[in-house]
Amino acid sequence: MERIRLLLADDHALFRDGVASIMAAQEDIEVVGEASDGLEALERTSELMPDLILMDINMPRCDGLEATRLIKNQMPYVKIVMLTVHDEDEKVFEAVKSGAQGYLLKNIRSKELLGLVRGVAKGEAPISPSVAGKILKEFASLAQQAERVPEAVPTLTLREREVLQQVATGAANKQIATALCIAENTVKNHLRNILEKLHLKNRSQAAAYALRQGIILPLSSPQAGLSEHEGDG
Repeated sequence: MERIRLLLADDHALFRDGVASIMAAQEDIEVVGEASDGLEALERTSELMPDLILMDINMPRCDGLEATRLIKNQMPYVKIVMLTVHDEDEKVFEAVKSGAQGYLLKNIRSKELLGLVRGVAKGEAPISPSVAGKILKEFASLAQQAERVPEAVPTLTLREREVLQQVATGAANKQIATALCIAENTVKNHLRNILEKLHLKNRSQAAAYALRQGIILPLSSPQAGLSEHEGDG
């Protein structure tokens, strides 16, 4: 069973301890790290590559909304759920614009939180009832804006370019991990980022795109070839 890798970002240590204690009793959820402010959340996310972040809004140095924007820009595969005491329109709308997948209030019960964390991992978007109408209204507004605003050209990080270059040689995830001295699970997450940023379906398309666009130079491949069905890892 593959566990849900969870990062907790909140400036209140007691709250983080409470959530971590709840998660520790679950076989399918693992708290891989904690952060006390937005900048630390960004650093820890880059380092630990979690699947999901429970993010507070009001934090020192960099708040949760800005941290969400920064994280989603660099690592779009990461799912972020705002877990906060605020349900003001402005906070809700900013969370949506920042790229958050969900918005929950801290008065939620532990059993419900666990169910929602598992749901997010499956692609669901948890929303507290008191803010559901606001979120849906903002989604509609953003959809209309998206039709009028052209999408920015995606940029890859240095590590993503290194992974993509390995993919273009036909290397499998395990071989890429060995070559770059990183965990195989980290390779998978980098691939998810690459595919999402480039709007592609699998590694074959990613390699072809890279060669076609001149992002990387073709290298002689030691592998038999790319698997069209290997997908995002």
